[in-house]
Amino acid sequence: MKLFQIALIAILISNCNSENKTLTMSETNPFNTVLNEPIDYVNVTGTHIDEYINVSISNAKQEVAIINQQQVVTFENTFIALDRVLNNIGKASNNAFTMFWTSTDSIARAKGLEGYEKITPLFTDLFSDKNLFNQFKKFSESDDYKKLTGHRKVLVDDVLKSFEESGVNLNKDDLKKYKKLNEEVNELTSQYSTNMNTANLVVKTDEDGMLGLPDTFKNKYKIGDDLYEIPVINATNGTVMKNAKSEAIRKEFAVKYDNRGADKNLVILDSLVSKRYQIGRIMGYKSYAAYNVNSKMAKTPETVWSFINDLIELSKEKAIADHKILKAERNKELNIQSDAPINPWDINFYNNQILKNKYKVDGELIREYLPMDACLEGMFKIYQQLLGLEFKKVKNASVWNDDVTMYQVFEGDTLKGVFYLDLYPRPNKESWFYGVGLTEGSQTKDGYEVPVKMLLGNFTKPTKNLPSLLSMRELNTLFHEFGHIMEGMSYEGEFSTQAGSKSDFAEAMSQMFENWIGDYEILSSFAKHYKTGEVFPKELFDNMKKAKNLSSGLSAQRSLRSCLYDLNLYDKYDPKKGLDTDDLWRQLDKQMGVIPRYIEGTHPQGSWIHINTHPVYYYGYLWSEVYAQDMFTVFEKNGLLDSEAGIRYRKLILANGTQRDIIEVVEEFLGRPSNNKAYIKSLGL
Repeated sequence: MKLFQIALIAILISNCNSENKTLTMSETNPFNTVLNEPIDYVNVTGTHIDEYINVSISNAKQEVAIINQQQVVTFENTFIALDRVLNNIGKASNNAFTMFWTSTDSIARAKGLEGYEKITPLFTDLFSDKNLFNQFKKFSESDDYKKLTGHRKVLVDDVLKSFEESGVNLNKDDLKKYKKLNEEVNELTSQYSTNMNTANLVVKTDEDGMLGLPDTFKNKYKIGDDLYEIPVINATNGTVMKNAKSEAIRKEFAVKYDNRGADKNLVILDSLVSKRYQIGRIMGYKSYAAYNVNSKMAKTPETVWSFINDLIELSKEKAIADHKILKAERNKELNIQSDAPINPWDINFYNNQILKNKYKVDGELIREYLPMDACLEGMFKIYQQLLGLEFKKVKNASVWNDDVTMYQVFEGDTLKGVFYLDLYPRPNKESWFYGVGLTEGSQTKDGYEVPVKMLLGNFTKPTKNLPSLLSMRELNTLFHEFGHIMEGMSYEGEFSTQAGSKSDFAEAMSQMFENWIGDYEILSSFAKHYKTGEVFPKELFDNMKKAKNLSSGLSAQRSLRSCLYDLNLYDKYDPKKGLDTDDLWRQLDKQMGVIPRYIEGTHPQGSWIHINTHPVYYYGYLWSEVYAQDMFTVFEKNGLLDSEAGIRYRKLILANGTQRDIIEVVEEFLGRPSNNKAYIKSLGL
């Protein structure tokens, strides 16, 4: 999954003395670097993070004070100056948060979170500062503004809108409430993430409980004679739920998986929903969703509701048919006659049984053809050829963990960016999958600052005897998240604040790349058996294609259910009635009328990162998919490795950010207005 930006860009505003001098970090601080010099992450300590944050904040004060004191405002001394400040403080915020998510040092994690929380609330201070807003407004009313074109005019308009959406026009009392609520929300989201990532739940079982699970999996989690301990994490979820013959083990795993962090996070979520509702109301909207969506492509919650409800109706008939097929498989397996719904913890198991028995598709056998190193090498080759780039691994790179690798990206002799791969789970590390921004590309007085990103994953970790073997779903995730990395590497715009696209288009650029592994020539170019070197069998691939739409209706409805939950939290909340976040799952199951997915006694909303840090985001996956499949038609026509189309895609779409209207850019790439025909076809409904 994307990302989108994981750390809010922030800055401190105060009436400081402009005669104060800019501070410099100590020479030994790893964050004290020159342009495009890598950070010496291996030597980062909590003290370094403290100094980095404090110096960045102090220097930001100086820069903002200078903007506030300009008598004659120009584009350079307002908007360019602001972009420089946001870029510097954004890097500090991003790096602090990354240390919180990834560092193996408890002090560095604590200081990372502390630094991030120190910076984050200050974003509101900047964009709610009336005097500063007046400086920018003054320029927008000048003749020089009227002469602006292209991305510079877009920047001015977007910055002014950011002020308006951040409380600059609120009265004193409402602004105070708005700031306090934002600060409280930021603190709560951090607590939620910590609780989720430190749950450390396990399923303990014996040999009988491990029946159906691969020997490689069993060997990895065996802790004694007839004793196994399976960590309840993303990396083990698919294998257990698809293969464990014991229904009791599947249920226990599902219950624990859906209860990670719930003992603390349910209360936090209730508070988040309430506080975000209050933010929306203070800002003049009927709900937080209305406030949030206003700056996205969708514009209004009504548009999102219509989009989601249409897809629910479109997929419902297929979902009902899918459910009947699963029930028939269950009845056959258990030798019973029952029309009772499939239990939620049985859905993936019986779906997998059909794949194996009817379509001869064994997910665990597929893993043997997808060792991580070969998948990375193959993926790199595809992206490099397609986009006209070259990746060079940095030897002896200074990284925050031995598992992490670092690469430089070149176009010819020109450095385009840097990315890190942090692919495997470990204690206290963030447990999901992201393309994380560390530095955005931008033009500086010393030259071009290249973008830096990290792919944060939680794939199965290799052992001494076994490489990391990916499922097809995990390979899909790898291609998707690396698409986010390539979006970051492609940006070459003037301003860092224009690097990120609108959040309900952000996934499209990565989703499009998922299509490449659906082509046999592409897949077989790198998918080879980890022991024998045998190429991925064509017969197995053909069987996978035949089974592509198995349970596609149920899969669509599952995603749509998540969209509905997210929208209900943030668009339908009524403070007078309150909200039972457990009962909401039950109500949605009844409303959708296909299959009850909620497991009594569980609280999946307690470990769902999107509703925590990315509210009103989930619909964007489906919204983006429409554009992703439409853009893919260009490659279907020209060839999946056509570098001319690929470089054009990189230059037009990936490199755009918010410099141009995205609908306009997509139409230029397609040579026509975008439509949903390819998307509807891809659903196989």
